[in-house]
Amino acid sequence: MQAHQYIIRETGEIVTENLIGDRSIQLLYSNIREHAPAMFRALTSKQMSGFLGMMHFDLQRTFAQNRKHQLLHKMHINLEECVATADELNTPRKIFERQIRYWDVRPMDTAPEAVVSSADAKVLLGSLTETPDLFIKEKFFSVDELLGSPSWYQYFKDADFAVFRLTPDKYHYNHVPVRGKVLDHYTLSGGYHSCNPQAIISVASLYTKNRRTVTILDTDIPGGANIGKVAMIELVALMIGDLVQCYSEYRYDNPQPVAKGMILEKGAPKSLYRPGSSTDILLFESGRIQFSEDLLANSRRTDVASRFSSGFKQPLVETDIKVRSTIAAAL
Repeated sequence: MQAHQYIIRETGEIVTENLIGDRSIQLLYSNIREHAPAMFRALTSKQMSGFLGMMHFDLQRTFAQNRKHQLLHKMHINLEECVATADELNTPRKIFERQIRYWDVRPMDTAPEAVVSSADAKVLLGSLTETPDLFIKEKFFSVDELLGSPSWYQYFKDADFAVFRLTPDKYHYNHVPVRGKVLDHYTLSGGYHSCNPQAIISVASLYTKNRRTVTILDTDIPGGANIGKVAMIELVALMIGDLVQCYSEYRYDNPQPVAKGMILEKGAPKSLYRPGSSTDILLFESGRIQFSEDLLANSRRTDVASRFSSGFKQPLVETDIKVRSTIAAAL
């Protein structure tokens, strides 16, 4: 199978990703999907996703010190960033659901017009107006299906978008990208498909087939980014048991569910994936933001072996970025 590479934002280094379960994903999304559709539906169901998550993260309540340090090393976790101590991170689930001192280790531009990353993730940026060929045949995602509500389609039919792919080793809290008032908040049913690039390429509009939570923010409020409406879509994926809405205005204190009418502060933790791989998608009204030039330049590079570029026949390269780092600014 073709290698998949991405670019580290801070250093510009090109990294070849070791995609977890790559051969299994290839089997599931080619032979099984084509020749045994009933089995494919069962394997991407909520029940199977929960079972796989339990096998990987819950079957062993605690584990030996040597195994814990092996896992921490394999996931490249910096313990100095974590709120919990190494002794407290004594199960796979606790490691996956770790909290970090984001107020210290994930600095943020506090200017209202700055839009920040919602996650520690690999991000793809684009515009529905600049890359229409990617969406005409619904190869990547269909906006109306993704939102699942005709009420909001008119605002995002020509949207600029940012797709954040969270791999299992990542910090799995999602943070608010802009200050805004919650206009709508709802969950759409669906499956638990993998976010492996091979799966995304193999299944047309895969994102619209996953269970997802949609939050619509109005940023045209005092102290907001003044970029109109922003849609934040959080998609569960393979081995994800749940997505918990747990907004905290200060650090991780007093978590509460997201609801209509709430004002969400930029950079604050909003939700937690429990556990596995997952994806965030941000949609912005057309003509209201300008993405960071370094991220746009990375996405168009032709010297990086991206499966997205190969699969969609145009340059589409991910950049590995940190939560709360700037990805765009208001126009």
